[in-house]
Amino acid sequence: MSAISKILDHLKDDGGLQGKDVANIVSVSPATVSRWSNGKATPDLKTQTIIAELRYVVDRLADFYSPDETRLWLHTKHPMLKGERAIDLINQGRTEDVLAVIDALDVGAYT
Repeated sequence: MSAISKILDHLKDDGGLQGKDVANIVSVSPATVSRWSNGKATPDLKTQTIIAELRYVVDRLADFYSPDETRLWLHTKHPMLKGERAIDLINQGRTEDVLAVIDALDVGAYT
């Protein structure tokens, strides 16, 4: 099993994310994500970085939410993200903005 397929399994189990969710986040087809999961292909380095950052965000959210709640949180527009969705910011390389909101959750500033 490749590192990417392990991460994708983790995102599914701990983040409630389906292949189509990951596909939307990294701007590829669900079939491509399926090939990565099965070890038949490997994403480019930029995409691997986005997937790794997504894993980190999911790990941080697991402290507060169930997998289904995590998936919803990632797809929902947030006031603290200026009305943007976390998955879009992660795709744009703005994971730090998402982590800042999670840090606020951690100190109880935003629930």
